[in-house]
Amino acid sequence: MERSTVGMRSKPLITAVLAAAAFAAASAAMADQVVKIGSVEPTTGGISHLGKDNENGARLAVEEINAKGLTIGGKKITLQLDAQDDAADPRQATQVAQKLVDDKVVAVIGHLNSGTSIPASKIYSDAGIVQISPSATNPTYTQQGFKTTYRVVATDAQQGPALASYAQAKGVKSVAVVDDSTAYGQGLANEFEKKAKALGLKVLSHDATNDKAVDFRAILTKIKGENPDAIMYGGMDATGGPLAKQAKQLGLRAKILSGDGVCTDSLADLAGPAADNVLCSQAGAALEKMPGGADFLAKYQKRFGQGIKFDAPFAYDAVYIAVDAMKRANSIDPAKILAAMPATKYDGVIGTTTFDAKGDLTHGIISIYGYKSGKKTFLDQVKM
Repeated sequence: MERSTVGMRSKPLITAVLAAAAFAAASAAMADQVVKIGSVEPTTGGISHLGKDNENGARLAVEEINAKGLTIGGKKITLQLDAQDDAADPRQATQVAQKLVDDKVVAVIGHLNSGTSIPASKIYSDAGIVQISPSATNPTYTQQGFKTTYRVVATDAQQGPALASYAQAKGVKSVAVVDDSTAYGQGLANEFEKKAKALGLKVLSHDATNDKAVDFRAILTKIKGENPDAIMYGGMDATGGPLAKQAKQLGLRAKILSGDGVCTDSLADLAGPAADNVLCSQAGAALEKMPGGADFLAKYQKRFGQGIKFDAPFAYDAVYIAVDAMKRANSIDPAKILAAMPATKYDGVIGTTTFDAKGDLTHGIISIYGYKSGKKTFLDQVKM
């Protein structure tokens, strides 16, 4: 009878299969674990140039951290930036926030606007995911009782009063106020008005428009009849630029005052020569006053081939702050990352970042700028 060789032949095959399986398992064990960090800003619409600036700052940080290597809990980690566009729209912001929760991000950098950061914050709070905004300044954002909300800029409760005080010091005695009806624009305008009245400035009127407006001639014609020393506008550069330009065209001699939404390098293009009549504040240190400002600018320009608008270094530091909490927690669990956030003391591009119990900066800085021959020029800095 012929002897069967099936069993003998199958042994090498089984050995090979087991070896391949073991190799695959070992390779999987050695492969980096991908950890997602969300980044949300408007990358379409009128202020997409500001949104892309924020995203670029966050992306630069993620790329640097990956290049250096990151190990958490003994496992190699690769960060992935989950960048989303909220179009500066509150409804879209909540949809994007839910998508990031579903994507299982461990932290969120954003949103850019207060009007999107605030509605999105409840979704992150319910999910227990830390949210660090690099640019939302409305005080309400961190006053909702959520443990998940943080920001790396000063608030409008500081920015508005600082701008009013600076205007008074420059001889402004009367002002007309206009806001774009958003959480940011209205909040900034209200804080400015409150301080202006406390300082004894005459607030002649307060008008509201919207964040899509480009024709301000009716409001400005009315304001011209009031003859204010200054017009304070709460809004963004996409609308503030046309407002400043039309004020000049109508012959208004009033100074245009505004906050960080208007205070961008792009304003000179949007307002033309009228930009030279603008005084504006920003909720953070000027790039040239930041400890790591010059180095950051060089890296940013090399990577993206352009200069920054303003908030990129804040988005960059926000990523590093989230990763710093991850390291101190020695975990990629969102709950443990969140628990590590209150003890943050991070030395970054913008300086040393520490937070109060609400998630605001312990020490905020307000910078004041003007424009000269279309070039944004640093004038003064106020520590709050």
